[in-house]
Amino acid sequence: MLKSILYDATMCIDCKLCEKACAERNKLPYNEEVATEENLSAHKLTAVMAKGDKFMRRFCMNCEDPTCASVCPVAALRKTSAGPVTYDQTRCIGCRYCMMACPFNIPKYEWGVLLPRVRKCDMCADRVAAGKPTACAEACPTGATKFGDRDALVAEAKDRIAKNPGQYINHIYGLNEVGGTSVLLLSSVPFATFGYHTDMPKQPLPMLTYRVLSRIPDLVGLTGVFLGGIWWITHRREEVAAAEAHKEESEKTKK
Repeated sequence: MLKSILYDATMCIDCKLCEKACAERNKLPYNEEVATEENLSAHKLTAVMAKGDKFMRRFCMNCEDPTCASVCPVAALRKTSAGPVTYDQTRCIGCRYCMMACPFNIPKYEWGVLLPRVRKCDMCADRVAAGKPTACAEACPTGATKFGDRDALVAEAKDRIAKNPGQYINHIYGLNEVGGTSVLLLSSVPFATFGYHTDMPKQPLPMLTYRVLSRIPDLVGLTGVFLGGIWWITHRREEVAAAEAHKEESEKTKK
């Protein structure tokens, strides 16, 4: 059963306990200075952002068909059947293709470390595999971050919007973006307010890439025919010019 996280920004109180729990689970430093940071980094894998009295979380969306995993040449990133997108640092070669490919700009790199890794939220894959909720969901005191079966959380999100249409933007972010994600977001203000792209395609990005790449053999073939045609025409012109020159030379000789 595919698991998911539902974050309801209308229930968030900016306590940052989700940040603290994430840091502890990933053995990352967390203090007052880190708490004030609203951007993701190699030492902060989830962040609560504030705009006045409105809040929003940012962390890896753990896409259902992750582009990061599709571009990784060594399978360091993998999508599990339960939902998390995991990272195996022993496989990673530091190419950082995942960072360039991610549509949400999530993966970060440990630039100042001797043996750097790519860092991102993996939706507490070990906890999920053990039947436990993610650390952030377990720590949330208001239920703003909830963990469970994706289908059930989608149904709950739709029910919340239907029962309180004036409280929510009529959109579940992550439901269809790039083919769907394992993180679902609800908000009372436009998601663009917090930097989320609202023009994401509904198709998985790896599928779009595949469609382009699948046409390459045809393009190569057509290009070969086109270039071959140009060569034939050019070569034929040279043959005709040579034949004409030989004919003129022969006629001069006869005279």
